[in-house]
Amino acid sequence: MNWLLVMIGGSIGAACRYGTDRLATNYLGSSLTGTFSVNIIGSLALGFLVGCALSKSGWNHNYSLLLGVGFCGSFTTFSAVSVSGMQLISDGNYGKAATYLTFSVVAGLLAAFLGIWIAKQTI
Repeated sequence: MNWLLVMIGGSIGAACRYGTDRLATNYLGSSLTGTFSVNIIGSLALGFLVGCALSKSGWNHNYSLLLGVGFCGSFTTFSAVSVSGMQLISDGNYGKAATYLTFSVVAGLLAAFLGIWIAKQTI
């Protein structure tokens, strides 16, 4: 059942990601604005879900699987990075948060560069 919830949420999240990206790109004129919009909306959505889960003792774990792991996970993974960073900050781990967030962005950029380079070399 858990896998099914994640798959359903993931399917919906992927479709919403595509739609949001297309809308933002068409109306704002740049694919970067589409990606930025998806990442920020996803961060807001996952933050909201985590807030709901933390504030309600009756929170059903199925909601986390369907909406958090499934929907937000396929909508954007940046949301997970943002919430992890916020958790570190909330716990008072400011240095660890700065290191984690910086490393996530820099490593992501380096990985993207490496992927592009590998593709150019092999295709």
